[in-house]
Amino acid sequence: MPFEPRLLAFTCHWCAYAAADLAGINRIPCPPNVHLIRVMCSGMVHPDLVMKAFQQGADGVLIMGCHLGECHYRDGNMRAQTRMTLLGEMLEEMDVEPGRFRLVWCSAVEAERFAGVIREMTEEIRAMGPSLPPDSTP
Repeated sequence: MPFEPRLLAFTCHWCAYAAADLAGINRIPCPPNVHLIRVMCSGMVHPDLVMKAFQQGADGVLIMGCHLGECHYRDGNMRAQTRMTLLGEMLEEMDVEPGRFRLVWCSAVEAERFAGVIREMTEEIRAMGPSLPPDSTP
């Protein structure tokens, strides 16, 4: 059986989650291997949640929020960008391949962009293989 990556996506309620909903309404093909977690703002995603996702066996983690300057909470996405840049550096230090973690901006009307990012990340991680050896997944 071929490897199917497990992706976890923290999606901003106002933009990215709405784009996911629109992708479904418009029947835009999107891999079923992504688990969406709706958060009110990308700035509310603590780096510990990303680390825990990898520890629990996620093959990739994605944070999707409003475009910079369009946050419903004024500067939440800028806070997310600062935090996640530092987190990305920490993950590299821990030998987590850079393609396994992404921060992406997506508005509510960008359903095709949402689905495209999921498809692209799925293919990249499929090529990388599992993040944890099969016998070590909790």
